[in-house]
Amino acid sequence: MPLDEEVVAAIYREHGQALRRFVLNASPDPHGVDDIVQETVLRVWQHAPQITGSLRSYLFRTARNIMIDNYRKAQRRPIEATERDVADPAEAAERVDELLNRVLMEEALLRLSAEHRDVLVALHYRRFTVSEAAVQLNVPLGTVKSRAYYAVKALRTILDEMGVQK
Repeated sequence: MPLDEEVVAAIYREHGQALRRFVLNASPDPHGVDDIVQETVLRVWQHAPQITGSLRSYLFRTARNIMIDNYRKAQRRPIEATERDVADPAEAAERVDELLNRVLMEEALLRLSAEHRDVLVALHYRRFTVSEAAVQLNVPLGTVKSRAYYAVKALRTILDEMGVQK
């Protein structure tokens, strides 16, 4: 089946920058970033009818899998660097997972309303107490509590829609 240039262009236009940043932060080889991004878009294009959930989430998971595949391929080749130059594979996989979780959470938070996002950021990222968040956001204490409750509920729904499992 020939590659539909419009579909690929749309994927690059909507998700290319975020995907490239993710791969650049997660990959030990900055020169292979474009290759990984291109391989990711190609695989996603080939499996597009089977995608359920968020396309961006699927892109990041696919890129992660490609990076792991590339790492495994490199391990089968003769070692060219000293042992201290090679990163621990478990540590590298953990870093990739951490970056993926961060990107997915940022995307999910951006889908929340501004009021819900502000409350979650104040309580969970800035570590404010409910009282401090109320003062910071200039809303009553009860409003912070109810917004936090509904924000977490909405965030769970968004993460489920994105296909995030945890």
